[in-house]
Amino acid sequence: MLLAVRGQHRGALRTPALSLRIIWDCAFMNTKDLAYFKAWFSKYVGAYYTDDPAHNCNIRLKEEHTTRVCKEIVMLGKALRLSADDMLLAQTMALFHDIGRFQQYTTYGTFKDSISENHAKLGLKVLTKHKVLSVCSDVEQMLITKAIGYHNVRALPEDEDDRCLFFARLLRDADKLDIWRVVIDYYDHRDKTPNSTIELDLPNTSTYSPAILNALRQHRTADLKDMITLNDFKLLQISWIYDVNFNPTFRAVHERQYMEKIAATLPQTREISEVLAVVQAYLKEQKS
Repeated sequence: MLLAVRGQHRGALRTPALSLRIIWDCAFMNTKDLAYFKAWFSKYVGAYYTDDPAHNCNIRLKEEHTTRVCKEIVMLGKALRLSADDMLLAQTMALFHDIGRFQQYTTYGTFKDSISENHAKLGLKVLTKHKVLSVCSDVEQMLITKAIGYHNVRALPEDEDDRCLFFARLLRDADKLDIWRVVIDYYDHRDKTPNSTIELDLPNTSTYSPAILNALRQHRTADLKDMITLNDFKLLQISWIYDVNFNPTFRAVHERQYMEKIAATLPQTREISEVLAVVQAYLKEQKS
């Protein structure tokens, strides 16, 4: 089995050293295991639906998001020419990356980790409690759980091995591709169907944070703690472009015009226009 990991350049693949924690003679997961995971996921999520339409709307939001992240990770995996085994791992990570969201929203009525629980850690508790990954080898469980645990951190640890980081980056890219789609669709229809849960209860005013703008100027992912308004949240979503890892992801962002579509919902001020120009220049450079 060829184990594809990120090299020194975005999108580059190389075979990791044998010193990584790889057990070559263990039983690897197969397509039947993935089918079992999908059936378990569907049954688990189904139990969170109630007779409350507002509650169900947000449960469905995350269920459908998961389905699309699975499709995005397959798209990226094909573009990066992953092996069949690695594609199964990637799809499993995508399937379970937000499994903690359903308990989070049901318990706390929010998707905001800072006032509830870290949804990635909560998801890992769910997987452990139900022993969902017991059919996987120890190595597979390690890769899956680490990718899930890392999918929502601001920055990945530098001391992790290449294979773990490759899958973490892959999952983060697939997740972003659909989150951008979700928020753009929401902003397009916000006037008809406002949802404070998606907006993290941030006020929709014309102002924005200088700290968020500075992050964009400096090619940095903005910090959640600097968010004050909904405009800040939109700018933070744009700043995620600086955390994209693979060339196929950059191409998809460009082709789908994600940055332009979010930008169109922001105040048309000189400051914002300047930082958006910085972002566009960065995207143009990376996708080429």
